[in-house]
This record gives sequence, structure tokens and C-alpha cells, in this order.
Amino acid sequence: MSAAAGATRPGTIAQHAVEGLRRALTSGELAPGDKVRQEEIADALGISLSPVREALAVLEQEGQVTYLPRRGYFVTELDVDDLREIYELRALLEERAARRALPLLDEDALERVEIAARDCARAVDGGDVAAELEANRRFHFGLLESPGQNHTLRVIRLLWDSTETYRAMYYNAPEARHDAIAAHDRIMSAARAHDPDRLTAELETHRAEALTRLEGVLSEGR
Repeated sequence: MSAAAGATRPGTIAQHAVEGLRRALTSGELAPGDKVRQEEIADALGISLSPVREALAVLEQEGQVTYLPRRGYFVTELDVDDLREIYELRALLEERAARRALPLLDEDALERVEIAARDCARAVDGGDVAAELEANRRFHFGLLESPGQNHTLRVIRLLWDSTETYRAMYYNAPEARHDAIAAHDRIMSAARAHDPDRLTAELETHRAEALTRLEGVLSEGR
């Protein structure tokens, strides 16, 4: 974890800690089951323990870390049943969100989604998993966000957050990264056609492929 807190303003220290921990999770520096050593993180980021604890509380609410009494924080481990439940819930909520958002996606909104897709492809070419995860998230939520869906989107974000560490492991496989780019192209085509049935079908295929690969990641970790 890189130390970059020297120029961090006091009001942003807690957010800086959250971002540092997220980088450690998405880069694989912290893997599922690892103990989160707060002192080491604070030293690496050049901050005190207090904002690290605040950051861990945020990540605990997202399901990315788990607190065990008298043992401390650990990166959350999921089993196959957890993963399937999360993806089943995502399927229900994301179809609802996509169908409501699609009629409101104007040319500017679609262009932002396309930019995210291009950013994702560039990150794949550069082997930058963290950048790919960020662009991938922008791509998907750009298709789902619309007025009147605050609660739906909040739950979808929590479901995404709870599997982010595993998604990072999945994107470490080159074939997974390139398959995702091809899926994005098909999804984008459906969105441009303003075809809700085709769009939701492509999103479901993309989720199913990701779930299959993530199940493999979990199986390999046993």
C-alpha cells in the first residue's frame, strides 16, 4: 500500500483511509480471509489509527470486512451459496433498475457509458485491474441510475461491494477480462437500440458468466 497521506487534508483523512483499503482489496494485497493489520495500514498511509478504524467500519457495513471479537478485522470470505444469493438478488434488482432507466438514457448518458466501456478496454490492454474495476462499475451503473431509484441503487451498490474482492481475483484472468469487454459491447448495442428485453438478457448473460468464473475462483481457493 503506497504512502501518500503527507499532503492529505485533515477533512479527507478518513476517505483517504477508505480508498487505501479499497486499493489493497482490489489489488489482491488483502485477500479473502486475511487479517487487516491496522497499524501496518496506518503506517503505510501515513495516518493515525483513528481514520483507519473509521474506514474499517465503512467497509464492514459494505460487507467487505468482518469483525471478530478479540481477533480484529478480516477480509470477508464468501462461500458458493453466499455468492449465488448475491447474484440472484442482483439479477432481480438490476433488471428492475435497467428497465426503468433505459427510456431515460439520452445521447449524453449513452456517451458516458461508452466512455466507461472504452476506459475498461484500455485498462484491460494495460493490465490495470484496479482501473478496470472502476471503469466497469461506471459502465454498469451508468445503465442503471435514474431518478426515483435511490433505494434500489443503494442495495445494488452494497451487493457489488460485498463481492468486489472476488471480482478483482476474477479479473486477474486475461480471458475473463477480454470476455467482459465483449459482453460490454453487446450490452452497449442493446442499450443504443433502446431494447429493454435484449438489454436485460445481455446483462443476465454477463452476470451468469461472471458467477460461473467466481464459483471457480472459490473452488480453487479451497
